[in-house]
Amino acid sequence: MSDKEEMASDGSLNVTLTLRLLMHGKEVGSIIGKKGETVKKMREESGARINISEGSSPERIVTITGPTEGIFRAFSMIAQKFEEDITAAMTNSNVTSKPPVTLRLVFPGSQCGSLIGKGGSKIKEIRETTGAQVQVAGDMLPDSTERAVTISGTPQAITQCVRHICSVMLESPPKGATIPYRPKVIPAGAQAVLAPQQAFAIPGQYAFAHQDLTKLHQLAMQHIPLPSLGQSNPTFPGLDASAPTSSQELAIPNDFIGCIIGRQGSKINEIRQVSGAHIKIASATDGSAMRQVTITGSPASISVAQYLINARLSSVLTGLGVL
Repeated sequence: MSDKEEMASDGSLNVTLTLRLLMHGKEVGSIIGKKGETVKKMREESGARINISEGSSPERIVTITGPTEGIFRAFSMIAQKFEEDITAAMTNSNVTSKPPVTLRLVFPGSQCGSLIGKGGSKIKEIRETTGAQVQVAGDMLPDSTERAVTISGTPQAITQCVRHICSVMLESPPKGATIPYRPKVIPAGAQAVLAPQQAFAIPGQYAFAHQDLTKLHQLAMQHIPLPSLGQSNPTFPGLDASAPTSSQELAIPNDFIGCIIGRQGSKINEIRQVSGAHIKIASATDGSAMRQVTITGSPASISVAQYLINARLSSVLTGLGVL
């Protein structure tokens, strides 16, 4: 029996649901399109309501409401748009293996147990049935009772995955009140510290698709275990150890150097391990408010290290990290 038939059998096709997505500004821009044409088309063709939160936060909430079939169509169109973005990003790069589309759902914590299933049985079933990767964050998002659920794969796999997630939502309603996650606004003046454009400025001939950078951000934010980056799963193509070695220097404010280093060097070691770059932090200089950080390695390794450092700064400035 197909997913559609399963859902039709319990009469859920007429039920209105709301799913929330967490997106970065660049992803939101892609969904909105020029003069709002893309999101307008998505609303008209899916029949779902698609609302995007306002504000100057680096993250935005995209709310999709409608009958389940309308939600599936909306997700299919969003995933397809991101797939097109990845293809376009790869056109001007040497990246050969295509990264999957990645979306982040914001999911009520009280329903996560049903999504995972006893001993992980439900989430395993979803992965095997759809071919999509599904990861549920261990911790609640700040000041909320919601967790991030990351799904990645082909647009078709993601749409099938959303079908299963909707089934879980209908079968296991949330328990108690849900406190929704609201992304925090970056304080004025913090943009200069983040230098977000560095995350996408890939030196030399290397380039990472935006979705790869999104995954790196998720690793930094959600503390996903590093073994998932092993050789059996080359998530980030282009990390070529034989590439020419170069150096890049960053200036980090003294007040934030601790969050880059982490307890007993845990964070800086994590960044070194993920990026493959050598990172040296200079000693504090009398009278200077900044510390010099030198990153050495291949152009791609340097870019990944820069991105993870920026993600770490961002997590602290927006209240998502711990100093």
